[in-house]
Amino acid sequence: MPARKSPGPSVKDPEQYEALRDQGASKEKAARIANASAAGSRSAVGRKGGEAAAYEEWPKDELVRRAREIGIRGRSRMSKAELVDALRSR
Repeated sequence: MPARKSPGPSVKDPEQYEALRDQGASKEKAARIANASAAGSRSAVGRKGGEAAAYEEWPKDELVRRAREIGIRGRSRMSKAELVDALRSR
C-alpha cells in the first residue's frame, strides 16, 4: 500500500480527514468536515445539518440542476437513481 500524501496545512484534523477519505468522501467534503470538527467538537459537527430533504425526495429536474451546478458529466442521460449516486459521490 503506498504511503499517504499529507492533506496539506489547510486541514486542521488530518486523522479525521483520512478516516473520511477511507469511507469514500471527496477531498473537499473530508476537509470541510475535518476543519469543522477541529473548530468545535466532533459530536457537534454530527448534529449539524439535516435541513435539506434526502436526494431521493427531490424531483429529477432539481437533481439535474444540482448535478449541473457541480459539474457532473452525462447527467442528462442518467436516471434519478444514477443522479442520486453521482451527487452523493461528490
